[in-house]
Amino acid sequence: MQDSVEDFKTKYEEEINKRTAAENDFVVLKKDVDAAYMIKVELEAKMESLKDEINFMRVLYEAELSQMQTHVSDTSVVLSMDNNRNLDLDGIIAEVRAQYEEIARKSKAEVESWYQIKVQQLQMSADQHGDSLKSTKNEISELNRMIQRIRSEIENIKKQSQTLQASVADAEQRGELALKDAYTKRADLETALQKAKEDLARLMRDYQELMNVKLALDVEIATYRKLLEGEECRMSGECKSAVSISVVGGSASIGGSGGIGLGLGSGFGSGSCSGSGFGFGGGIYGSSGTKITSSATITKRSPR
Repeated sequence: MQDSVEDFKTKYEEEINKRTAAENDFVVLKKDVDAAYMIKVELEAKMESLKDEINFMRVLYEAELSQMQTHVSDTSVVLSMDNNRNLDLDGIIAEVRAQYEEIARKSKAEVESWYQIKVQQLQMSADQHGDSLKSTKNEISELNRMIQRIRSEIENIKKQSQTLQASVADAEQRGELALKDAYTKRADLETALQKAKEDLARLMRDYQELMNVKLALDVEIATYRKLLEGEECRMSGECKSAVSISVVGGSASIGGSGGIGLGLGSGFGSGSCSGSGFGFGGGIYGSSGTKITSSATITKRSPR
């Protein structure tokens, strides 16, 4: 999920960079369009100025032509009559008029030709700038569509990013809750384990005490068994010698360890009789430090 978030962030940054580049291109193209529009306006102004100039020159030409015709028609020619010469005044006037008309026709043709050339040049320039303006408008429209598409993609990416962030936050919250629950369970388990250890230690102590008691009882049972065997032997008459039995038990002392002992022995005297005997005893230390001791001694004497 983290990789997906990083991927969407990278795509979002790339789209932002593309959008910035597109906006920069749009600004540059807008400047070019504005410059082309200003050039078009300037050329249209020049064309209008040239049209006005051509119209002015045409009016001026027509006024001059009219004035010249009026001047020619109003001119009074004073001729000294020379009867010796035969002058063709009508021919001269017609020739002068033809010359002026030719000059006016040439001037008019030149002005019209210059006007047509200028109009064609302005028209070509206007067409070129119109094509450039149309191309620029198409590019601007394409950039606007691209910007709208990029904005839509950015909105979708923002929504996906918000969804992923919400999912991440929910996962983090659930993870924190699970972690807290795990810590709580761990603490409970540690508490239960500590209690189990304490219970086990208590049970071990109780078990040790019971084992100590059992051992003491086993020693006492063995002691009583030996005493009973000795008593049976004496009562059956198999042992003709005198037998004395002494049992010493019930001493208590305080200590920190436990132990048990059993001893057997025989002895011979140097007097008028000899004897043999055996003894055994046991001791146990409980968990409270109490020592329980049992002992028994059986002695047999016979004359030498």
